[in-house]
Amino acid sequence: MTLWRPDPSFYPSARMAMDAPPERVAYVAALNYGRNDRPDEIRVVDVDPSSARYGRVLSTLALSHPGDEVHHFGWSACSSALCPNAPHPHLERRYLVVPGIRSSRIYIIDTKPDPRKPSIVKVIEPEDVFARTGYSRPHTVHCGPDAIYISALGAAPGRGTDGGPGGIFLLDHYSFEVLGPWELDRGDQHLAYDFWWHYGHDVMLTSEWGVPRQFENGVVPEDLLGNRYGHRLHVWDLRRRRHMQSIDLGAEHQMVLELRPAHDPTKQFGFAGVVISTADLSGSVWTWYRDNGTFKAKKTITIPPEPAEERVLPPALKPFKAVPPLISDIDLSLDDRFLYVSCWGTGELKQYDVSDPFAPRQVGSIRIGGIVNRTAHGNSGPLNGGPQMVEISRDGKRVYFTNSLYSTWDEQFYPDGLAGWMVKADVSPNGGMALDPRFFLASGDTRPHQVRLEGGDASTDTFCFPS
Repeated sequence: MTLWRPDPSFYPSARMAMDAPPERVAYVAALNYGRNDRPDEIRVVDVDPSSARYGRVLSTLALSHPGDEVHHFGWSACSSALCPNAPHPHLERRYLVVPGIRSSRIYIIDTKPDPRKPSIVKVIEPEDVFARTGYSRPHTVHCGPDAIYISALGAAPGRGTDGGPGGIFLLDHYSFEVLGPWELDRGDQHLAYDFWWHYGHDVMLTSEWGVPRQFENGVVPEDLLGNRYGHRLHVWDLRRRRHMQSIDLGAEHQMVLELRPAHDPTKQFGFAGVVISTADLSGSVWTWYRDNGTFKAKKTITIPPEPAEERVLPPALKPFKAVPPLISDIDLSLDDRFLYVSCWGTGELKQYDVSDPFAPRQVGSIRIGGIVNRTAHGNSGPLNGGPQMVEISRDGKRVYFTNSLYSTWDEQFYPDGLAGWMVKADVSPNGGMALDPRFFLASGDTRPHQVRLEGGDASTDTFCFPS
């Protein structure tokens, strides 16, 4: 009798995932902004150092419509399928769920039978998303144990107020049918962005960016200076789908974006990145934690702006005579030891030892690109953009990152035109990192964003068993 076994890339614990074979390919979202004749792409990149094509594009899958602006795509299934309270062990880490934030269209992409030549197997049209969820602008995908979860940044056309609320909706694991909105009681939550959970404790956390009019055409200066972007974390009862608590970080802490919870399921802490403070242009990282049943957040990392001459700054920054770090992404290694922080404005990737999550200690830094610095990669010549989306290998030894944030924001902060690139850094066991001189993938006017790794990565999986 044939026995069914879980996908070998599903790991009960983070430690087991760290011991797994390394990735050989990466899937990269590549944006063709402003090209009505050219859709966005999913590129397959060779990341096997022993390969003759290391650091090169193996294949390119063009999506079916131009103008989607694909962003935070993810796997349809991952290690969360092994969680005991909602097990789905016979799913596969096979399909990529790719939402278009600008179009509200969602692509389902099959990475089998040949992982180097994926194909589109289903397209969920915007009208289906609008009708069944009440939301628009799908953004972040997480593979949950009971469904596929997708955050949405706006309300469907004709619904809501001021373009919101944003929230979360679900897709079926098997059919990819749109199931409907996740929330039963949203409390005072209106703005949305990222989400993740402490699954064993029945807790979800969500963050805030803005409603569509606040990001689709670039930063709205009067909204930023008026502190009208998101500045709160929200805590939810995951099982009952009800809002429990809001944590206000302070109105000056604008745009609470990426959330990275501890991978150890016995821990109830995590990190949230804040793009900018209107008080002093700094960026910050906050540690959330549970204290006597209530969630709290404490600022544990502050990154100051860097002075700059007005003549070299884009118009939006000239009055300030400084470059803010603009923290656009953070990522946490599977052993919960190293936190990586992207400073897209200054062109720096920072590495912190967060063994004590309340006292992070910087142990590494890489400079590349930047609004002013334009730091090169080897012999590349001056580069613009800066470290943006970060992805860490399961074993924590490699970090991949790209340089495009969002098309209109790219244009606003890099008005001379952002040229796309993807790079890789090698990480030392006790901290410190260095760019791999062999890995520099330039993509010209096609701008790379999210990276996903074969077999899973540090910003994908939920583990329900301790190491």
